[in-house]
Formats: sequence, C-alpha cells, structure tokens
Amino acid sequence: MTHSACADTFFKLALAFGIVVAGVEVGWLITAPLPYDAFGYMIGRDFVATWAGAKAALGGDPGQYFEVGAYNALLRGLFGENYPPHIWSYPPHLLLFTWPLALLPYMTAYVLYCALGLILYLAVVTEGERRLDHIALLALAPAVTLNIWTGQNGFLTTALLIGGLIQLDRRPVLAGILFGLLSIKPQLGLLLPVMLALTGRWRVIAAAAATIVALALATSLALGASVWSDYLHLAMPTQSRAITEGTGFFITNMPTAFMNMRLIGVPASLTYGLQAAVSAATLAATLWVFWRPRDPVLSLAFLVSAAFLFTPYAFNYDMVAFGWVMLRLMERSDNEPLDDVLMLAVWALPFLTILMGLAHLPGSFLPILGLTARLAWRIRKAALPYAAETTPKFASPALQP
Repeated sequence: MTHSACADTFFKLALAFGIVVAGVEVGWLITAPLPYDAFGYMIGRDFVATWAGAKAALGGDPGQYFEVGAYNALLRGLFGENYPPHIWSYPPHLLLFTWPLALLPYMTAYVLYCALGLILYLAVVTEGERRLDHIALLALAPAVTLNIWTGQNGFLTTALLIGGLIQLDRRPVLAGILFGLLSIKPQLGLLLPVMLALTGRWRVIAAAAATIVALALATSLALGASVWSDYLHLAMPTQSRAITEGTGFFITNMPTAFMNMRLIGVPASLTYGLQAAVSAATLAATLWVFWRPRDPVLSLAFLVSAAFLFTPYAFNYDMVAFGWVMLRLMERSDNEPLDDVLMLAVWALPFLTILMGLAHLPGSFLPILGLTARLAWRIRKAALPYAAETTPKFASPALQP
C-alpha cells in the first residue's frame, strides 16, 4: 500500500471512530435526566470541581474546602443533598484562572468552558493551518469527546504543553511561560526539564521557573499564603489515597502501567515495581533521544508520548495532546503500516481504556508504550544530522523560518 493510501486509510478510520464515540456521548446525553447524568452527577461531572472551586475562591477562603468533608458539604449545598462524593485535586493557582466561571450559572459556564477550550485547542494544535479535514479530525478525536464528557481541562493543558513545544525555538520566553502555566497539571510536564536541560534551553527554563514563582506569589496575595499549607496538608493526602486506594470508574480512565496493575488487584509492591521499571526505561530513552539534535518532529512526538508512560497518574482525557502528534505524523512520507496501526490504536485508546477498565482487562498503556518505542526506533533509524548551529532543534516544519 502506498504512503498516500495508508494516510487516507488512517484518516478515514480515525474520523469514523471519532464519530462513533461522539455518537455514544450524544446518546448518553439524550437518555440522561438533565442536568444530571444517569449516575447522579452533573453533566460535565469534573467541571463541578472547576466551578465549585471558583465559587470557593470568590468566597475568599478556598483552602478550607481542600478537606474532603468540607468540599463535599460545599457540593451538596450547590447540587443537592444526595450529590455523589468528589475530592479536590488541583493546585491552588488554578483558581487564579477559573474564578470568573463562578459568575455564571453552572450549565452556562460549562458550555462556555468547553467551547472556548475547544477553540483554543484547535488554534494551537493546527498551528494556524485552516485545513477543514484536519480541523474535523481533531475536533472529533475520542479524547476530545471524553474531555467534553467529563468537563475536564485537557484543552487547556494541551494548549500549554503543545504551545510551548511549538514555540521552543521561535519564542523561548513564551515557551517557558506556557510550561510554567502547565504546573496546574504538573504530571504532564515531568520530562520537560530533562529535555530542556539536555538541549541547553536555559531561557526556557528560566522563564518557566519565573512563571511558577510568580503564580505562587500571586496565589498567596489573592487567596492568602495559608492556601498552600491547606493544599499540602488537606488535599494532597486525599489525592495520594485516591491514587493508591481508589477503585471503580476512577481507575478505568487511566491508561498507565500503575493503574492497569491496580485494576486487576496486583500486589502493591509489584505495581510500584512495574511502574518504576516503565518510568526508568522511559527516562533512559528520553535521555538518549535528546542527548543530541535528531529528527525534530519525531523527537517531540516521542516526548509527548513518553510523558504518559513516565507518570502513573494520567487520564484518557489528557490524551487530547496526541491530536498534535497525529497531525504531525500522519502525513510523513516515511510512515510504514505499523506506524499507522499504532497511531490508530493510540487515537482510539481514550475510549477503549474505559471499555477495558470496565471489563477488568489490563494493558491500556500498551498502545502508548508501543508508539513511544516505535518513535524511538524511527529516530534511531533516521539518524539525521541536525546541526544545532544551522537548524532549529525541534521546531515543527510549519514554524521553521
């Protein structure tokens, strides 16, 4: 099969699967007792935390609600006495950006949040291209549907992560600011310091560090310095228990080695050991990839994919970031059938993760592992002589001067 035929097949299958998943969500909404879903959660169930947190921030003392009992009492006051339990799981500086949502009714805020997030995501990931086929594919990605379904922040975190990667060489200070803002979900950026240090991007590192410090100071001034101690002593222990002891639908949405093992009740020592092995191998591969300049597109695609292997705590809706990876990879002339198969598997994974989790079938992290390993193999095979002094190290072709 020719390259163009493979690319066309990938596009059609990816788009078809995206349409099916979107149809499932529409069917779910039609049968739900709006504004609640069939399980008693508000539509956009995780947006409840964003909106309620914004309400708490406007009240002037949000830290008190980081304690699980107080937080659920707040939710019951807002959504009814029988509202299902939640935990607060975001760093305090997220509230600097979300508080205006509290000025709107819940459903209005949710629709606006999703619509603006989708527009931001498409604007960043398409890198200014206006190809309707690409826009349709990205908008109907299963991860996009899941992100809207859950009312999550995948659009924002993708814009920050991918936006920073796109701007690495053209606007390093802007890239650093975006990476600093990504600290609202730090687990997605754990490998960024490794890449930045190995490639000598000290301006990016300095801008990221300055941004994080500025966010911490601004949060302390706006919400009180105690909000950080409240987060450390009230919210983080609950988050840790959710990671190590959480059950049910919570872990069915997480395509990581750690959560795959927890799904089937593997002993804790083996679960931690497997994740440690996967993380160590991922770190070693990342060190090798960025030790010297290599193929720019493959290198950054590897970094995004590796980020999901390295952390034990990543959700299917965070995989919105793979939209940019697929866009950059799917039309490369050096793709082989295996590449298209792995790309399609990762594309479908946000929805398949749920099905596998509900069936107690581990292994949802394996497509990401396969894609990451394949990208490393392709980088080694390419062995392109990208000279740091003549070529932007990892800029996307669309952005090279």
